[in-house]
Amino acid sequence: MHFQCLISNVRGKVHMFPQRRMRRVRTRNVQPLLCETTLTKNDLVAPLFVDETTTTPKPIESMPGQFRYPVEAISGIAGKMWERGIRAVLLFGVPAHKDEAATSAYDPEGIVQQAVRRIKSAYPEMVVITDVCACEYTSHGHCGIVGGIRSGEKDLLNDESLLLMNRIAISHAEAGVDIVAPSCMLDGMVRSIRNALDEEGYEDVLIMSYSTKFASALYGPFREAAESGFSFGDRTTYQMNPANGREAFLESRLDMDEGADILMVKPAGPYLDVLSEIATLGLPVAAYQVSGEYSMIKAATERGWIKERETVLETLTCIKRAGADIIITYYAYDVCGWL
Repeated sequence: MHFQCLISNVRGKVHMFPQRRMRRVRTRNVQPLLCETTLTKNDLVAPLFVDETTTTPKPIESMPGQFRYPVEAISGIAGKMWERGIRAVLLFGVPAHKDEAATSAYDPEGIVQQAVRRIKSAYPEMVVITDVCACEYTSHGHCGIVGGIRSGEKDLLNDESLLLMNRIAISHAEAGVDIVAPSCMLDGMVRSIRNALDEEGYEDVLIMSYSTKFASALYGPFREAAESGFSFGDRTTYQMNPANGREAFLESRLDMDEGADILMVKPAGPYLDVLSEIATLGLPVAAYQVSGEYSMIKAATERGWIKERETVLETLTCIKRAGADIIITYYAYDVCGWL
């Protein structure tokens, strides 16, 4: 029994007091001993934007505190991250040239390829991850090659786009990347990239698949940051419907079967139920706290509605509690300072 008759008052009334007192485990000195989930610096990955069109750090208006960096500055920025305790960065490129075939995405002298070489040369132990997609590099802003007609409009061509992703991934591997992260949500993308990397002798390059990427409204600030907005249609024919949980699990299981080393759920906060389920597959799982999640916290903080540090640490701890092994967050640098 959780309750036990302990005393009677002076009027003869019997009072029942709790035998199981949960507050006993919440005394301030005992709480740290019983904490079930601990956020550490090793959990965090910092996204960085590298911009071929600028010579000085360029503030991202919708993401206060975030910048697009010239390639000449990127090793210095990575160094600041390393000194703070961050051991992994995720690179996104903003090229000077865009076209329908995304040729800048696989150029050996492309912006991301240059950034990888600079960071690995200066900080060889830093884990460098690269986004493998085409949305920043295409003139139309979609994630690969478009053509044909689906539902009355042009759409992403799956198999033609797979060949493009192979070229991008190989070019990143040639530059020295540790992990490639295909984010285009193409069918068969993991198997295609894995085969292409292996054939070129890059069997040690890991694949962190954006295996469950939802067509979310929370990507808006990122599209400003990466200049990756689309000129027609939307991405709902290849990114996932936020309403679908079983489909999300299946997408990740398929990528696991194709050889993914790490799975990812994006966005993180609204999809912790999906994250928890995918963690049961047994592979390491990454969660991406996306630009909209970051910007909402920043905006509420600026208005004095919430406390930034407490809110960020709470959200990231809950993401880890749900099953994330890796958390990609624009707050990585700040959190490492707080920790």
